[in-house]
Amino acid sequence: MSAPTALDSPPAAPLGAVGWLRFLWRRLTSMSTALVLLFLLALAAVPGSVFPQRSVNPLQVKAYLEANPTLGPVLDRLGMFDVFAAPWFAAVYLLLFVSLVGCVVPRLVSYAKALRTPPPPAPRVLSRLQQPHLLTAAMPAEQAAPRVLAAARAQLARRRWRLRDGTDAAGGGAWLAAEKGYLREAGNLLFHTALLVILLGVSWGALWGWKGNVIVREGDGFANLLTQYDAWGGGRLADPSRLVPFSFTLDRFTADFERGEAQHGAPRVFEADVTYRAEPGGAERSQTIEVNEPLQVDGAKVFLVGHGYAVHVRIVGADGKVTFDDAVPFLPQDGNFTSTGVVKAYDADPGIGLQGIFLPTAALDAVRGPYSTFPAADDPAVFFSAWRGDLGIDDGVPQSVYTLKTDAMQQVGLRALRPGESWQLPDGLGTVEFVGVTRWASFSIAYDPGKQLALAAAATAIGGLCLSLFVRRRRLWVRVRDDAEGATVIEVAGLARSEQAGLADEVGDVVRAVSAAVTAVPRASVVPKEN
Repeated sequence: MSAPTALDSPPAAPLGAVGWLRFLWRRLTSMSTALVLLFLLALAAVPGSVFPQRSVNPLQVKAYLEANPTLGPVLDRLGMFDVFAAPWFAAVYLLLFVSLVGCVVPRLVSYAKALRTPPPPAPRVLSRLQQPHLLTAAMPAEQAAPRVLAAARAQLARRRWRLRDGTDAAGGGAWLAAEKGYLREAGNLLFHTALLVILLGVSWGALWGWKGNVIVREGDGFANLLTQYDAWGGGRLADPSRLVPFSFTLDRFTADFERGEAQHGAPRVFEADVTYRAEPGGAERSQTIEVNEPLQVDGAKVFLVGHGYAVHVRIVGADGKVTFDDAVPFLPQDGNFTSTGVVKAYDADPGIGLQGIFLPTAALDAVRGPYSTFPAADDPAVFFSAWRGDLGIDDGVPQSVYTLKTDAMQQVGLRALRPGESWQLPDGLGTVEFVGVTRWASFSIAYDPGKQLALAAAATAIGGLCLSLFVRRRRLWVRVRDDAEGATVIEVAGLARSEQAGLADEVGDVVRAVSAAVTAVPRASVVPKEN
């Protein structure tokens, strides 16, 4: 009967549900999977830089959707305008968190055990290690050993090596083992632990933090209430009724632009002077908000993110009654601040709506039509298209203040106006006056309680990465023994995970220290290290 072969062996038993779960957990908590998930998280964050985000500037999202009526809704359904709150981003985020926990926790336990473990005893053949040295001493080994090991211990202790001494079991001599570089693994673990803390900090901010956007005209104020925001979004655990109770008034907005040929029209000054109160009834304080220099009140930050022009329009009916008198923010459409906006006179009978194009420095072209040649209001003008009819206020359907639905309206005329000019509407509808222009500023107000934690963890991660890159793990041994001829032999050798500059110097320092302690000399027949 022939012996069984590998082909005759029974098939492996199926893993089963528990086996598959164990296999998937090991794959998920492997370092390779964590690296892949970290790459995927970075890749998933790219659309947040490519497409405008609602949490940062909802006006840009609106403009993108209007400019891309086919592609825009598809991207919106995929969450491209709110990337960091999208389910697919959260899935990658959570998987990375679980993977890092599964990687780091077992390694922390192993590292804690390694810290309590003394350096390994001296190998039997030190000549096979790196930087081997063989010395002979002119005194018996019993007398030389205490001096040699004491000299080596003193030399290594000054440089904070972990030390351990002992004797060979077979009477082969006394030895000293030294080890250094545990901070390398500590830095590696610190880096990965800091990544976990960064994820926790970001999660903390995403759950309890909030962010909103508001447009404030010069001379107007803002109170940090939910109803004051143009757009507001908060985490699942954020409470809108407990917002930081500050308020501010936009006293003045200043914007200046480059007038030279180089970078013509580029912004040079971009700042908002505000007066704010940290709480109702509190003392007034003044501050200038600039780009990357926000106003900070009790953890909330007010960022200056945009600006534009507000067109002041007055509409007077045929009976002399003022049906509209206010400055309406117009939204910029290009770098020269060609802006569009809508004026709705709900009190007029019938209702009057104006679609307008505001030009800070107006020019007219036969092909392009009206356009602005410079972003500053050097020669302002506004082009109005007037409509009469039902403004849809009684439909119960929310409307955007920046659009005019003309389905149930009739166009009554077109006119260009300069500041101070008036337009007599036909059919006795009244008069439209372009009173003037003021500025508005757009503010992004955010509260992120986890940002400081994430920042501290990021700094810690950099420190841990430096430790793991620059700290060298190495070991060193010294042995004193009698050789076959009865001579006292001193062996010194080291070991590093790579051929690193510095190990030879450290071994050489020990050799010199022990040589001086017992007047040892190099032995002629040094056994070279085996490759």
